[in-house]
Amino acid sequence: MGSFQTGKQAEEMAAKFLENNGYNVIERNFRTRFGEIDIVATEEDTLVFVEVRFRRSKDFGLPEETINSRKIQKIVNTAYRYISMKNPHFSDIRFDVIAVDTEGVRHIKNAFEAEI
Repeated sequence: MGSFQTGKQAEEMAAKFLENNGYNVIERNFRTRFGEIDIVATEEDTLVFVEVRFRRSKDFGLPEETINSRKIQKIVNTAYRYISMKNPHFSDIRFDVIAVDTEGVRHIKNAFEAEI
């Protein structure tokens, strides 16, 4: 697999990965004062908030290992704002992580739980 230069390229790759696996990407880089959500997508009747993590090398661990409780709280708060602003109607909500590194793309469904 080729090298990636930027997190933007990793996000592009993640969006394509989701679309190729039956997801509908409905929003990218949703920002509020609370934080940002990289990708908002749907899978059937589930609204999925996706955090994309990228690392050029494994010297300091896997990309998915870079998500701490503070980052999770920011994602959850931003997801809550998204729902209150956009008022989407879905029977389920899920938080996923897509990790991108030199070995490719890993999709971690239900990467963390949150009450919304």
